[in-house]
Amino acid sequence: MQLELSQLANAVVDIARQAGAEILKIYETDFDVETKADDSPLTAADRAAHLHIVAALTELTPDIPVWSEESASIDFVERSGWQQFWLVDPLDGTKEFIKRNGEFTVNIALIRGHEPVLGVVHVPVMQRDYFGFAGGGAFIINDDGKPKPIAVSKVAESPVRVVGSRSHLGNSLQAYLDWVGPHVMVPMGSSLKLCLVAAGEADIYPRLGLTSEWDTAAAQAVVEAAGGQVIDLSGQRLLYNTKAEVLNPFFIVLGDSSRDWAAGTGTES
Repeated sequence: MQLELSQLANAVVDIARQAGAEILKIYETDFDVETKADDSPLTAADRAAHLHIVAALTELTPDIPVWSEESASIDFVERSGWQQFWLVDPLDGTKEFIKRNGEFTVNIALIRGHEPVLGVVHVPVMQRDYFGFAGGGAFIINDDGKPKPIAVSKVAESPVRVVGSRSHLGNSLQAYLDWVGPHVMVPMGSSLKLCLVAAGEADIYPRLGLTSEWDTAAAQAVVEAAGGQVIDLSGQRLLYNTKAEVLNPFFIVLGDSSRDWAAGTGTES
């Protein structure tokens, strides 16, 4: 299984990079922004990346279905029978893309038995890749093209390094930060927040707001391969394709498991 996942990881890194190149072509233009039914933004870059990734994954693994954020809705009756599938967010952080701050990613995950066993997160503007797979560790590739191992910080620093969204800071998160105690905020967009925890550059990422399964799956695979956890507020690992609803529960990403990070959310764990 490890050899197979390793081979797939290398191929998927290439696919994500190619999708990133398609995104950057549009990023450099005066692109239009549409609004989807859920009021989230959509650009030509989302579509271009989606089309490239679906075609490439279908060629790579013809027998594994692909579920992308930009796919037509796939009924749970159909996908509940999938033993494994690719879960894709072709452009995670469309709001960051529109702001042109560079903090957007391409997310591709392989889900087996509801668990993310392989994940690739590509950062087009930085030409950076994060990837990891079950049993094989997690890695970062910078512009030198060489994979370097990454790992979570098993002992949280003081003050605690908390990574959070540039777009979401509500009362519940503020109350949680008060509970955490001395901390520094590291603002970041998209799935890069999880990757910072995976790379040991942040201690926790509390997400007390809505996300969809394609937002988190790839980066969760990287976090877990780096020795960290992505858990809901009851302490259970985030799983995928277990229900018709595509929204995740609130969750916390962590490296240091010696502290009950969910306790401060007011939920028993």
